[in-house]
Amino acid sequence: MPLARVLSTLSARWLYLAGALVIGALLGGALYLEYYQHQEPCPLCMVQRLAFICMLVFFVLGALHNPGRLGTRIYSGFIIFFALFGIAVAGRHIWIQHLPADEIPSCGPGLDYMLAHFPMSHVLQDLLHGSGECAVKGWSFIGLNLPEWSLVFYILLGGLAVYTFLRVRRT
Repeated sequence: MPLARVLSTLSARWLYLAGALVIGALLGGALYLEYYQHQEPCPLCMVQRLAFICMLVFFVLGALHNPGRLGTRIYSGFIIFFALFGIAVAGRHIWIQHLPADEIPSCGPGLDYMLAHFPMSHVLQDLLHGSGECAVKGWSFIGLNLPEWSLVFYILLGGLAVYTFLRVRRT
């Protein structure tokens, strides 16, 4: 059965649940890599995680609420916003990873130190700017590393939200 036909039979609730399950698996994989494979996330990885968590919140709310037309548009709109934010951050991360060695930004202080000693505006600016540790390519699967996989999933999940936004159907 073609994917479009399967999707057309599902309510927004099921689409939101599918998105929530995918993000849950992604975050579980990230935690596995951090705590069992000892791959510390860089600042841009943390920002990407935050974008996934924000998307997860709206996917879960949509699945639990089973909204009508307006609610579906609101939930999908927030998911699309955070997916676009994630695409921008993942794109920056990928760009930093592909810089020549002499153009990679220097490593800055750790996130804990910045939160304790700098104003929040400075912390956010430094997080979004990235640092030398963001240029390290860690885990990869079939030739794509974590920021590249994040970009793929932001596009897919954002596409799911766009599809849900455009095809508001409640069963």
